[in-house]
Amino acid sequence: MQAAQSTIDPGEVAKFEAMAAEWWDPNGKFKPLHMLNPCRLDYITSQIAAEYDRDLGQDAPFKGLRILDIGCGGGLLSEPMARLGADVVGADAAPRNIPVAQVHAEQSGLAIDYRNTTAEDMAAAGEQFDVVLNMEVVEHVADPLAYLTACQQLLKPGGIQICSTINRNPKSFAMAIVGAEYVMRWLPKGTHEWSKFITPDELYDLLRKAGLDPVDRKGFVFNPITWVWRLSDRDLSVNYVTASLKPR
Repeated sequence: MQAAQSTIDPGEVAKFEAMAAEWWDPNGKFKPLHMLNPCRLDYITSQIAAEYDRDLGQDAPFKGLRILDIGCGGGLLSEPMARLGADVVGADAAPRNIPVAQVHAEQSGLAIDYRNTTAEDMAAAGEQFDVVLNMEVVEHVADPLAYLTACQQLLKPGGIQICSTINRNPKSFAMAIVGAEYVMRWLPKGTHEWSKFITPDELYDLLRKAGLDPVDRKGFVFNPITWVWRLSDRDLSVNYVTASLKPR
C-alpha cells in the first residue's frame, strides 16, 4: 500500500515539541488551553451526548464510544473523555508529546491508547471512530482540506467531528497573536501564523468538500474581567468551534 501523503508541517510540530514538558502546568505555556478547557468540554460533551442520546448525568455516559483525539498534545481532552467511559485514542505528530501524555494518564489511573502518528496514516490503516476531536489543529497543518478529508475517513458513517480553530481577521490578530504571544506572553512568539487562520465560512466550505455535513458552530469568547471563557451563538470573531456529521 502506498504511504499516505502527510499534511504535517515540520515547523509546526517542532514548536509544540519544544513545549511538550509543560502540557500539564496550568500556569505554563499552555495556560490558555487550561483556561479554555472547561468551555471546550462543555461543548464537546453536549454535542456527543445529543448525537448518541447519552445522559451526562449517568456514570460513564460515553461507554461504548470510540473517540479519537487528533493532535492530543499532553492529553488535556483525552483524559476527560476516558473518565466519561469512552475508548480513547490520542494521536499526535510530535513524538515528545506522547510520553508526557502516557505518564500523566498512568498517574491518573486511566487507560488511553496514545500514539505518535498522523490522521492520514490512521485513515490508511482503516481505523474507524464514533467521534473525532479535532481541536486547535487545522490551523497548524500544511493542507487543511487533505487533513480534514483524512479525519472524515476516520469517522464511522453517522459519526461526529468536533473541530475548533481561530478566525482570520484584525481582531484575531490582535487577540490571538499580539495579546496572547506578546502582551500576556501566554504562548511563545511565533506559535501561530495569522495567515493560516481560517474563517468560519471557509471552514464550513472545507468540511463540506471533505465529505462532512456541518451542523453547528459556536464562538469561544474570553472575558478579560472575569478571566472566564464562555460559549456564544453570535460571536465567532476569534476562537470558534464546529460540529459536523459524516453522512450515513
